[in-house]
Amino acid sequence: MDILTHLMDGFAAIFTPLVILAMVAGTVMGVLAGALPGLSATMGIAVLIPFTFGMEPLVALGLVAGIYNGAMYGGSIPAILLRIPGTPAGIATVFDGYPMTQQGRARQALRVSLYSSAFGSFVSALCLILLSPPLAALALKFGPSQFFWLAIFGMLCITAVLGGSLSKGLISTCAGLLMGLVGVDQITGAERYTFGSAHLVSGFSIIVVLTGLYAIPPALELAEKALRINRKDLDTGKSADDGFKMLSLLPVWLRSSVIGVIVGIMPGAGGNIAAVISWNEARRRAKAGDCYGKGDPKGVAAAECANNADTAATLIPALTLGVPGSAVAAVIMGVLLVHGLRPGPALFRDTAEITYGFMIAMGVTALMMIPIGALGSRLFINALRLPPLILAPGIIVLTSIGVFTVGNSIVEVWIMLIVGLVGYGMEKLQIPTAPAVLAIILGPMAESELRRSLLISGNDPAIFFTGVVNWIFILLIALMLALPLIRRRKARRAGTDKDKVET
Repeated sequence: MDILTHLMDGFAAIFTPLVILAMVAGTVMGVLAGALPGLSATMGIAVLIPFTFGMEPLVALGLVAGIYNGAMYGGSIPAILLRIPGTPAGIATVFDGYPMTQQGRARQALRVSLYSSAFGSFVSALCLILLSPPLAALALKFGPSQFFWLAIFGMLCITAVLGGSLSKGLISTCAGLLMGLVGVDQITGAERYTFGSAHLVSGFSIIVVLTGLYAIPPALELAEKALRINRKDLDTGKSADDGFKMLSLLPVWLRSSVIGVIVGIMPGAGGNIAAVISWNEARRRAKAGDCYGKGDPKGVAAAECANNADTAATLIPALTLGVPGSAVAAVIMGVLLVHGLRPGPALFRDTAEITYGFMIAMGVTALMMIPIGALGSRLFINALRLPPLILAPGIIVLTSIGVFTVGNSIVEVWIMLIVGLVGYGMEKLQIPTAPAVLAIILGPMAESELRRSLLISGNDPAIFFTGVVNWIFILLIALMLALPLIRRRKARRAGTDKDKVET
């Protein structure tokens, strides 16, 4: 009964002119931030904090909710149109989104992404409102050993799925792990592989690496081959939707939402892991006629729904326990503290109206994305009409400005360009770049959780083989390693049978 009362108070507080205006403005700014390579929800909210001092708490939090949800959807726009994930969580959207653009179905891909993002965000907000205490308790059951296996599973998942060669996927993963080791040791505080440079003390920024690997190679390819989508294909974008019903994606949305919420409540995971796992799960369930990785709308739906279902879910441990599950959750905690709201159980008891109002705002801004995103998609699709000789340098300049804005460092711009050249070489050798990006994110997590587990157990490795959760992850990892071998064996058998028939 108390929850219903708090919800009614939250609704009354949210639907005021100033808060509604803040949510609309935040959603627009979020879509723009996500769509611009190098920018992110974390950066947008961090830049916003000083400007919220004079605002009412709910006005500020409505703005934050809009930026967060909008940026997660906005990251799919360049991922689909230009093969450049606007946010790290947009990596998996590239797998099917960009091939759809190459086939002249950009509008259909953007439409699928929009509705999938809105659905995932809204489901995540419902979970935040209704299931915060039990879901937070579930996340608490994961210790260092469970997070170690989760990180290993995440890296192997993308390595085994992407590309036709497991060895090339592992090469990319190892390259990412090496980059992830650069900087300060999280356990001892010692510097590693910095070569005396102060610029490497903090390691490689994921934004720098992401924009380098996913912005520079496409720009160089545009300049080299002068390829672009034909204007006629864009003009006939509406016909690409003929016969396609959005409700046919409902099973994918439901499954991806569950994955996104579960991953979201695990501190240290994130939308990128949720998107990859969801896409992989959708591909595993593929039926005859599905073409995952070659322009299947269900692939876009799985990735976008999952990474948006992560948004509000990642706030569950932050709001209820004061434990941020991601970088953006930590920044949002900063916004709460600025306004005198201390995250934790007391947040729901002492300031229930504001707390529930913020959670409701996460759901409302998810729905606001539909009209705002539809308008934004029509505007951003015009980027494909630019001649490649203008678009290529424009991408490089845009990403350079974005990277410089993040760290105010010209060194990071040079690092981005070098990483971009390396990524261009990897693509020429058909080595996938996504495993490297995920390894940079998950590698440090796996290392720190490994060492933390050994410290807790007194260097006894048995800690990694105790408990049901650990064994579930171990079995999943074994399955991921076995899949390429099973596929290769089936291919050989098929080839042998074919030779026998021909003989």
